[in-house]
Amino acid sequence: MDKKSADSLVVMTELVLPNDTNTFGNLMGGRLMYWMDIAAALAAMKHCAGPVVTASVDNISFESPIRLGNAVHIQAQVTRAFTTSMEVHLRVWGEDAIQQFKYKSNEAYYTFVSLDPNGKPRKINTLVPESPEEQELFDGALRRRQLRLILGGKMKPEEAEELRAFFVK
Repeated sequence: MDKKSADSLVVMTELVLPNDTNTFGNLMGGRLMYWMDIAAALAAMKHCAGPVVTASVDNISFESPIRLGNAVHIQAQVTRAFTTSMEVHLRVWGEDAIQQFKYKSNEAYYTFVSLDPNGKPRKINTLVPESPEEQELFDGALRRRQLRLILGGKMKPEEAEELRAFFVK
């Protein structure tokens, strides 16, 4: 069954409290990654209608710190579904509600695997992109997947059809 990327959309909001911050008064990166993992898992579960586990997390670069007392908005959405795994794109913003100011904190890609009742990988629904942005994320997902597999030692560079020009002379 085909599903739309928009069907998996999750928007999660958290408030940065003192226990969430480092000694500089900024949200700790580990706490943000924890919240991102929850939002991404919810998006993945919405897509496959079942339990999922985190398989990988791509590079997370922090552009702007999120300050104590600010809100954190995390948007997660499945970009592409493969046989049993799916890629989830996350965007994170901070918001100073008093100053009425929103700012980008970071974005990342997480990969999840759908599980059957025995904890084994389970085949999932295909994903159909609708908007130009969804199509661009969908197309890039195959390249990102092949790069993850190469870096994880699960694929040889010469087997990566989408990346062959980068690795093979």
